[in-house]
Amino acid sequence: MIRSLLLLLAAPWVVSAAPRLPRIVSINPCVDAVLARVADPAQIVGISHYSQDVRATSVPLSWAGRFKATSGTAEEVVALRPDVVLAGAHVEPATIAALKRLKIRLVQYPVPASVAESVAQVGEIATATGHADRGNVLAARIAAAAAPSTARPVGALVWQGNGLVPGSGTLTDDLLKRAGFRNMSAAYGLKQWDVLPLEYLVADPPRVLLSTAPEGVQDDRMTGHPAVRRLAQHITVAAYPTRLMNCGGPTIIAAMARLRQVRAQVAS
Repeated sequence: MIRSLLLLLAAPWVVSAAPRLPRIVSINPCVDAVLARVADPAQIVGISHYSQDVRATSVPLSWAGRFKATSGTAEEVVALRPDVVLAGAHVEPATIAALKRLKIRLVQYPVPASVAESVAQVGEIATATGHADRGNVLAARIAAAAAPSTARPVGALVWQGNGLVPGSGTLTDDLLKRAGFRNMSAAYGLKQWDVLPLEYLVADPPRVLLSTAPEGVQDDRMTGHPAVRRLAQHITVAAYPTRLMNCGGPTIIAAMARLRQVRAQVAS
């Protein structure tokens, strides 16, 4: 009887001793994508306005619509009274100064250049939310999705509407290799991020061209050009949505699924 009473008296103390989860504001859409999978909705008090833009989001709009969105200005962020602000590599100096003055923690994450770097970021973001265990689960899913292919590499190039090509040292380059492709960027003498003119592409096309133009779009200035459409008679031209290039983290799972699908198409 006495023991039961003591346990009841101790219970409120045990509950009050539980650490409070931090209030989080994210001003980066790629961070939002990780938060959607590791954080409690109640602790997210703000997300990036890009996550509510169908052209830029890396999360379902139905999820993004549940939260206050900001453009990352000091006034907007401070008004939400966060414990921690999670951001990308570039943050307005005024926002940094305001957060520092108010002693609000700011954590910035650079654009990951590999799956390994992205997995590490997932762990860091999950830890910042107080849910390191959920981060471990997500990291394991990403690592499994990005397991290297044993197939013979096939030459491929990711070509965006303005001719921009991701080269060596980018996350896209790492994903291509893991999916069984060889990034042909270097063969054209391109740098890490560089532009490949249409004429060079047509003169010496890769075995696989991954176009970021949506399937069926004919009015894009370069990826919708008739010369590119004619290439499909001789090489594999496949859609690779821009949204798969915007972020690492959980986006890697969808990106690898698409790349493996194209690789299987080439093999068949």
